Amino acid sequence: MELVWHLVLIVLLSFSCWGLDWKSDRNFISAAGPLTTDLLHNLRGPLGNQESPFVTGDKEIYVCRQPLPSFLPEYFSSVRAVMITHYKVFLPWAQLLPEGSSENPDKETVQCYRQLLEALKTAQLQPLVVLHHQTLPASTVQRTEAFADLFADYASFIFHSFGDLVEIWFTFSDLEEVIMELPHQESRSSRLQILTDAHRKAYEIYHEKYASQGGKLSVVLRAEAVSELLLEPSTSALAKDAVDFLSLDLSYECQSEADFRQKLSKLQTIEPKVKVFIFNLKLQDCLSTKKNPSDLFFSLLTALSEEQMLTIGFDLSTFLSCSSSSKKSRSCSLTDNLTLQTALQLDPETAVDSSLPHSAYQRVWEMFANQSRAERDAFLQDVFPEGFLWGVSTGAFNVEGGWAEDGRGASIWDRVGHQNTAKGQATPEVASDSYHKVDTDVALLRGLRAQVYKFSISWSRIFPTGQGQSPNLRGVAYYNMLIDRLLDSHIEPMATLSHWDLPQALQDRGGWQNESVVDAFLDYAAFCFSTFGDRVKLWVTFHEPWVMSYAGYGTGQHAPGISSPGVASFKVAHVVLKAHARAWHHYNSQHRPQQQGRVGIVLNSDWAEPLSPERPEDRRASERFLHFMLGWFAHPIFVDGDYPAALRAQIQQMNKQCPTPVAQLPKFTEAEKQLLKGSADFLGLSHYTSRLISKAQGDTCIPSYDTIGGFSQHVDPAWPQTESPWIRVVPWGIRRLLQFVSLEYTRGKVPIYLAGNGMPIGESEDLINDSLRIDYFNQYINEVLKAVKEDSVDVQSYIARSLIDGFEGPSGYSQRFGLYHVNFNDSSRPRTPRKSAYFFTSMIEKNGFLTKVVKRLPPASKANVPRKIRAFTFPSEVPSKAKVVWEKFSNQPKFERDLFYHGTFRDDFLWGVSSSAYQIEGAWDADGKGPSIWDNFTHTPGSNVKDSATGDIACDSYNHLDADLNMLRALKVKAYRFSISWSRIFPTGRNTSVNTRGVDYYNRLIDGLVASSISPMVTLFHWDLPQALQDIGGWENPSLIELFNSYADFCFQTFGDRVKFWMTFNDPTYQAWLGYGSGEFPPNVNDPGWGPYRIGHAIIKAHARVYHTYDEKYRQEQKGVISLSLGAHWAEPQSPGVPRDVEAADRMLQFSLGWFAHPIFRNGDYPDAMKWKVGNRSELQHLATSRLPSFTEEEKRYISATADVFCLNTYSSRIVRHATPRLNPPSYKDDRELTEREDSSWPSTATNRAASWGMRRLLNWIKEEYGGVPIYITENGAGLKDPKVEDTNRIFYHKTYINEALKAYRLDGVDLRGYAAWSLMDSFEWLNGYTVKFGLYRVDFNNVSRPRTARASARYYTEVIISNGMPLPKEDEFLYGQFPKGFSWSVATASYQIEGAWRADGKGLSIWDTFSHTPLKVGNDDTGDVACDSYHKIAEDVVALQNLGVTHYRFSISWTRILPDGTTKYINEAGLNYYMRLIDTLQAASIQPQVTIYHWDLPQALQDVGGWENETVVQRFKEYADVLFQRLGDKVKFWITLNEPYVIANLGYGYGTAAPGISSRPGTGPYIVGHNLIKAHAEAWHLYNDVYRARQGGMISITISSDWAEPRDPSNQAEVEAARRYVQFMGGWFAHPIFKNGDYPEVMKTRVRDRSLAAGLNKSRLPEFTESEKRRINGTYDFFGFNHYTTVLAYDFNYASWISSFDADRGVASITDRSWPDSGSFWLKMTPFGFRRILNWLKEEYNNPPIYVTENGVSQREESDLNDTARIYYLRSYINEALKG
Repeated sequence: MELVWHLVLIVLLSFSCWGLDWKSDRNFISAAGPLTTDLLHNLRGPLGNQESPFVTGDKEIYVCRQPLPSFLPEYFSSVRAVMITHYKVFLPWAQLLPEGSSENPDKETVQCYRQLLEALKTAQLQPLVVLHHQTLPASTVQRTEAFADLFADYASFIFHSFGDLVEIWFTFSDLEEVIMELPHQESRSSRLQILTDAHRKAYEIYHEKYASQGGKLSVVLRAEAVSELLLEPSTSALAKDAVDFLSLDLSYECQSEADFRQKLSKLQTIEPKVKVFIFNLKLQDCLSTKKNPSDLFFSLLTALSEEQMLTIGFDLSTFLSCSSSSKKSRSCSLTDNLTLQTALQLDPETAVDSSLPHSAYQRVWEMFANQSRAERDAFLQDVFPEGFLWGVSTGAFNVEGGWAEDGRGASIWDRVGHQNTAKGQATPEVASDSYHKVDTDVALLRGLRAQVYKFSISWSRIFPTGQGQSPNLRGVAYYNMLIDRLLDSHIEPMATLSHWDLPQALQDRGGWQNESVVDAFLDYAAFCFSTFGDRVKLWVTFHEPWVMSYAGYGTGQHAPGISSPGVASFKVAHVVLKAHARAWHHYNSQHRPQQQGRVGIVLNSDWAEPLSPERPEDRRASERFLHFMLGWFAHPIFVDGDYPAALRAQIQQMNKQCPTPVAQLPKFTEAEKQLLKGSADFLGLSHYTSRLISKAQGDTCIPSYDTIGGFSQHVDPAWPQTESPWIRVVPWGIRRLLQFVSLEYTRGKVPIYLAGNGMPIGESEDLINDSLRIDYFNQYINEVLKAVKEDSVDVQSYIARSLIDGFEGPSGYSQRFGLYHVNFNDSSRPRTPRKSAYFFTSMIEKNGFLTKVVKRLPPASKANVPRKIRAFTFPSEVPSKAKVVWEKFSNQPKFERDLFYHGTFRDDFLWGVSSSAYQIEGAWDADGKGPSIWDNFTHTPGSNVKDSATGDIACDSYNHLDADLNMLRALKVKAYRFSISWSRIFPTGRNTSVNTRGVDYYNRLIDGLVASSISPMVTLFHWDLPQALQDIGGWENPSLIELFNSYADFCFQTFGDRVKFWMTFNDPTYQAWLGYGSGEFPPNVNDPGWGPYRIGHAIIKAHARVYHTYDEKYRQEQKGVISLSLGAHWAEPQSPGVPRDVEAADRMLQFSLGWFAHPIFRNGDYPDAMKWKVGNRSELQHLATSRLPSFTEEEKRYISATADVFCLNTYSSRIVRHATPRLNPPSYKDDRELTEREDSSWPSTATNRAASWGMRRLLNWIKEEYGGVPIYITENGAGLKDPKVEDTNRIFYHKTYINEALKAYRLDGVDLRGYAAWSLMDSFEWLNGYTVKFGLYRVDFNNVSRPRTARASARYYTEVIISNGMPLPKEDEFLYGQFPKGFSWSVATASYQIEGAWRADGKGLSIWDTFSHTPLKVGNDDTGDVACDSYHKIAEDVVALQNLGVTHYRFSISWTRILPDGTTKYINEAGLNYYMRLIDTLQAASIQPQVTIYHWDLPQALQDVGGWENETVVQRFKEYADVLFQRLGDKVKFWITLNEPYVIANLGYGYGTAAPGISSRPGTGPYIVGHNLIKAHAEAWHLYNDVYRARQGGMISITISSDWAEPRDPSNQAEVEAARRYVQFMGGWFAHPIFKNGDYPEVMKTRVRDRSLAAGLNKSRLPEFTESEKRRINGTYDFFGFNHYTTVLAYDFNYASWISSFDADRGVASITDRSWPDSGSFWLKMTPFGFRRILNWLKEEYNNPPIYVTENGVSQREESDLNDTARIYYLRSYINEALKG
């Protein structure tokens, strides 16, 4: 074969007619080179030096180092022997001139290159020298403006240094590479111009100074780029003006010679003709041709000849093969073996990873390679197939929080988070707090209209240790609740088993590098399948395992932070794949037949586009990139059970090239391959961005993902950036990736679920108006649509990342992926929809991109409303028969009145929310809307609206319809009551001016409601009369009646096909009085005696007119109902026993409700009470007629019964009494002859005080007054000043008002059909402007986007809607049963509280004697001097005990009755005798004593020396106890050392509200006292245990008190922790040392210490126990004595660091629920549920000790009889909770 090559070259050199030319044939260039480290390694041979610096696999250009390899002369000679004439040498600018200046060269490197060039010359090889290749000097990159000059300086230095050895020069060998090195602030064209200038300067310098001997200079250009360069005069120097010949980087595709000829023909456009040197020759796709190299070369020459190219030389490196068979034998030859790595490409990757023409990647790439930008980015207007799934996603560790809640074990992310490796030291402890916000998050999903929710299960929440022996039931309950809530909202759950958060316990055993984790994962998966699989039908085994393997075990950027890219990364992937396959097969065999679900895996991948598409090596690298990223996992599962051949070969090649393996790719057994193959029902794909990929530039044996894969990653600087440095916006990449996945993996057999796509915004950006993300979604989703519609890719879902902002690993919370913004600075973690949320909803609704088709859907279901209710046709009496309501309710005891009722409403109860047009719509003059009287009023100076606010923008609902619909769906309401703006429909108020854009707005609103199964409830007039009509007199002009009818007729005709519930007017009482009486509202008519009546008269007639229009024209077809909304406060007589107060209360209702309701619902006329009062007062005012207009008989008949239902607005109550007001000037208010007020004890709101019981009474009054008319509450709500989302007071308001409505429905038979809360969101509240907030949703009026954020009340209201009322929770159901046999029933007292005889028989003074005799300490100046006089009434007390039937009696001994001065110096025998007699009498009655040694009444003598703050009291207490044990212990077998030490310490020495009344040291006193109390208890216990127990055989312990604390907001982790802290500080303060470990609770120690140090102290204010004290204290109990009374709602409260007190240390504030029954004590609410919960807490916290409840009960004040119903309720319910416990 060598002969053939000789012939080829002879022919080549002989036939100048082929166009091969220089000046003579002898100058023809046949080139090889350059030297690479890989080549030198091979030449060194198998026997070479093992310490060679040339590492296997390193393909980098050799940088000269002295000494030169000794074998180079031999190698060069062998190259010359095969007729190679020239050899390439690439100079390293950065090494030759390290500082970038020719003044400071690296002389050793310069000398080395001279030696290298001399060696070439010696071998008769002419050097071809490239001035620059690869890395630029740092100084040049920093100074791009001077780059050309710097390069010229460098070139001059090189020419001077080596010009005597070199004749042919090249400035650059790869312009694109240098362009990429230059700073990207400049455009590509600017950077190209910089290089052009640099080349030109070098060319000019060379020819001016150094080319005298005939040298030549050029630059290497890619053949495809030449014509482009010539088009621009600024760059033509590179191809024509500043080169001595054209030097090309040329690709020759063996199977497409035509393409090669086309490239050559483009070069013919250069005039004059230039000589061409083929600097790089790359043969592509030649293996399959089976041609030998000489044939290929002849084909190449033929093509060149036919194109008449003036070719002066070739790169023959492609055909050159050099080897070293031994240390002394090296030779080169032109090979004939195309299968060798060196045969057709210098790069050894070719055989490893050949891009065959039919590979999936090549097909995809070719499919899109020739697309123009316009074709690529063309937008497709189409929709996805029916059934396409739209959803959103989250990951457990990203959003759940609750990291240590309810038994959850730590995950690897908890460990990393606590090490503060995330940005800003963020941790996932709370994250978005989704663990506590299931209902909140599901509401967000409903708002979005999401069809699928992809969430992950926290493995360590199910199995805290990762092992499957004992699941954490509370964790299981959380996911059960989430899944059930999703299904209730018709959202498909997609559950991911593993989303990067391996249990830390498994990581401690090696994590995914340990094969045993496969079994653990299988157990976990099996549990999840069996537990949740009945409802979950879409399962993901692993989410993005590439990230876990690459970032978790490769780079170490993710948990668990292991950096081992060559070993651990591959091992982890291997184990994960096996775990996946095992789980899939388990589901397939064990669960699929019953559950019929699908199990897949979600893999992530960027798209890989070749950096230089014309370079085959870049295309191969791109395909290899995809095999490494996606194929690593996809190929084993979806193709053949094994890793991609390209991946295996690349790793094999890398390991072969390096002295030690750089990567260890495990191997699957044949059985494992069979297990893996086909182990997925779908391929889930996550995709975010694309990469430009090139073949790795230079080889290294330092393992990294890119170097192992043999590729380099780049981005196009023109691609838009996002907040995440790794995400660039490249929409077209997703289409190509989907096509590749379809061809390579799924192949039409398995569907693709796009399970992750999105982009983050940053914290510094607009957190609501995320228009960039909308653009991202719009473009990416459209590319997915193209893949589906145009490429026939089977994509079945699009799941956006993510539902809400969350913890993003190393980025912390700085990258926001959520469609909903989460405020991480607010402990409530409120979620606010971003604009992208509304965009995504529009995508879902349209199922793509076609214009949304408005479907006239059937209306949502409404309550079954009978029409034509005719209750009474006769007038109401005076007072009305409805006075029975006061007779029934007014004398109710408060306890009975306020007792919460559990039950539900009728099944079709209509739950809704309300708003009105002017208050929310804004857009006051937009799209043709005419002005209303409220527009005019608010624009007029002096309008008295707070802050001069207007409704010009308000909530901007006109422009944010999608936001309003989102809220309504999230709330789960069945109805939405809104009003139509008359002037938006008819700008002039007349039907001659229909505004179609206004009509369109309401059509879209109504259609959106109906599509969301929400019934529209439409108010035609809510106070916003068109100004044009006001200009003709408004409602005082009789023509308004017909104009209003015309407007209503249009609305019925236009909207009535979908609107089935109409209200003509809203609260006309307010409209008439405020607009025409007081003049506070527009039109500001101040005519209190006549105006309201005239307007009311007109409104009633207008209502009747509209009613008849609907009745006659539309009802039969539309089948709706029509009424009007009337407003009233409940009127409670000040003295229910005084008839004229009752009559006044009735009159108030007749003047408000009856004014309009009586004509409409009764006889067509005003109530007699109103006619008589106005008529009589008019006569007394000497008026000829009544100021109240009258109806004709015809009008009465026309008006009567013109409502189908009763619509009620009510907010509060008034206490009313009769009054005789002034006669003049006449006034509607005075005509009522009453005064009204609110009770100051009622809870306040921003507008009215809340008196929820009035709701029930008002509903009953309507029932009595108007018969069994169906009632809808159309407005009810609380206005608050505080804009925060934590609106507990509003929750209490709705809770109590709705409960009273429930009582009316269930207990009183009121026909209540619906309830609409006021209001949907904060809005313009008339004269209050925006200062009063009624909204279930907060609106940020300072943000132009008017973002809406759900308040806590929104979540609560949804709970009520879902429950259809307030059913009794199952856990609160009454339990019938018995306590265990031998259960002790007892009652309790305390000596100071009952004994009296404060100075009798030698008793000494106690601190309570002193305290109660100190002014202003005890209420009512009471003392315990006599009390119950039990000291003298033993017999009576024991009889009472016998009557109770108790088995035990707990009482306390008065320390000063035994030891008057607190010491044993004197024992008062009379006192001892009293207790002996008491005990004897008890035991004679078979009642056992339970004796408390100390119940708060310290001897005053001991207090005088410091009391419990003096440590000596510990010994005094022990001595006192010793006396009692000694004298009474033979009979007493149940001892309590201390009662409620919390009260002693904190109330006595902190607050000072109990004896001894010390409050001067709140930050130290309580802790010192508590410390001594604990030690005193321990000493007494040990005394009894060591000295008396054996003989007396009794029990001894302590009684600890504690409230139970519930979080005010259970969905707020900070408040959950506050509640826990409340109990630890109150009960755990004393229980923890005694019952747990001898020391205070950790939370208490930590908080007191931290606050002490923050205040400048050098140690904690909480004293410390010594180790011996801890041992002595721990376990000093025989039982747990426990006192419990009530529960509080706790929330986090941060006190200033300088405040030193128990409360500040605890950091908790508390409130109580308004619905909890009161007691006689302000601090005691009746909360039986808390009793069971705290008993369970004691069981869990202290290992289930025997518990004796030593106190429980309730107080009452001013008890007038013995009918203590409240106490019966308390004891019955609390004891029942104890029974449950």
